[in-house]
Amino acid sequence: MANQTVDASALLRWYDEHARDLPWRRPDVDGWGVLISEIMLQQTPVARVAPIWAEWLSRWPRPTSMAASSQAEVLRAWGKLGYPRRALRLHECARVIAEQHGDRVPDDVDTLLALPGIGDYTARAVACFAYGQRVPVVDTNVRRVIARAVHGTAEPGNPSTRRDLADAEALLPAEVPQAAVMSAALMELGATVCTARKPDCANCPLPRCAWRAAGSPAHTGPRRKTQTYAGTDRQVRGLLLDVLRDDSGPVERARLDQVWLRDPGQRDRALDSLLVDGLIEQTDQGLFALPGES
Repeated sequence: MANQTVDASALLRWYDEHARDLPWRRPDVDGWGVLISEIMLQQTPVARVAPIWAEWLSRWPRPTSMAASSQAEVLRAWGKLGYPRRALRLHECARVIAEQHGDRVPDDVDTLLALPGIGDYTARAVACFAYGQRVPVVDTNVRRVIARAVHGTAEPGNPSTRRDLADAEALLPAEVPQAAVMSAALMELGATVCTARKPDCANCPLPRCAWRAAGSPAHTGPRRKTQTYAGTDRQVRGLLLDVLRDDSGPVERARLDQVWLRDPGQRDRALDSLLVDGLIEQTDQGLFALPGES
């Protein structure tokens, strides 16, 4: 049996009882707090994000406060969350929100999409989770739940924005407040129960699942390769940035050369990419620094 629906009532009851107490889900968190959490959570686990998210909200409670800080300050505060271009994206978003939106994160998807570096998922997540709007929000967890519960397959196929959003929207209750909670519940189910490798079907709240009804058939297509980190350009970029974050000003090239001696070509490539991405700058004297400190 496939192409069935998801029991919204059962899932909402489960979410009410079992949802994790994540700080950005609390009622007093506004659109700014949700936006920061959504940017930080991209490709970074909840456990690593939570303490840094709290520090950021304490330091920069409003977009204006972050906009008044330098890019270097924001990059240092980002620490080891990874993918540091996200920090620069938040800094630029803060400036635009402060200057053009009265220091308040917009509440509609189209206006959010116009912010620097904000994609479709983030715009929908903020509109839904911060403002309770009835908009489908689709991440890898939601796609997996829908693939199994609705379509009866172990894993979702290749992403398709139109199809994935239509699948998710078809599951949302008509009532706006419930629809927003449903989006969060689908995501929570995929993150904690209907996981990729070891789904906990015994504790699934859904009374009907097309995948289980079909006997939980194994995935037959190619599996996504797990990204490695050790030895990659990402690791080298991180080591180079660590030097600059730990120093209060520009450093000599020799300091940077010491962080990756095993492959000077890879180190030079990583350094060039950081310059291109605007994550570091080179001074007239040939020194290297975080943006705004050259």
